Amino acid sequence: MKKIRLIELFAGIGTQAMALRELGADFERYRVVENDRFAIQSYNAIHGTRFRPVDIRDMTGYDLQIVDTDKYLYIMTYSFPCTTISIAGKQAGMAQGSNTASSLLWEVKRLLEECENLPQVLLMENVPQIHSKKFIPYFQEWQDFLVSVGYHNFWQDMNAENYGVPQHRVRTFMVSLLNGGYTFPAPSEPSGCIADIMENDVDEKFYINNEKSKAFLDKLLLVGRLE
Repeated sequence: MKKIRLIELFAGIGTQAMALRELGADFERYRVVENDRFAIQSYNAIHGTRFRPVDIRDMTGYDLQIVDTDKYLYIMTYSFPCTTISIAGKQAGMAQGSNTASSLLWEVKRLLEECENLPQVLLMENVPQIHSKKFIPYFQEWQDFLVSVGYHNFWQDMNAENYGVPQHRVRTFMVSLLNGGYTFPAPSEPSGCIADIMENDVDEKFYINNEKSKAFLDKLLLVGRLE
């Protein structure tokens, strides 16, 4: 079994590295690309690392240093910002050249085009609106590009409550492989409830007042009607 070299684009606090750690995988945190300095501070505190903030727009395919693919399995995660496709945002979109947060996806395309060797595995997670009527043309464009460079794509909506987390949270996952097929894990019975993991004492700064919560809910209803 090849050792995994993990490349995390839009790394956040490194939840995908945490998943590999929890699985007991033999891996190294090979490249971490995250522009938010607070997220990187959290990443380093959690993982015991010393990464610095990096803007994906300043990266090149060469910087990823995908070498010795006969010795290493490269997994590249790219859970790009959902800000401008989520129903909680203004849905400004993800089209190439639109300069929206979600259009940073196309920086991943640029990096892959610049790579001499491609990562054997790509992993994406995002909100299900990525395949909504409004945005599925772009999602299909992205999949078509991956196919054109040799990947086989497998995607599915998955709800956290079906995989051991007491929360209704649906997300779209896509696994892209240079070789072989992929089958998503079967759902399991829900375990526990939200009260099992909730904190008893929460600082008031994390509360939202009734006026703000009503405005947020009204916005969600409006977006739902527009879709």
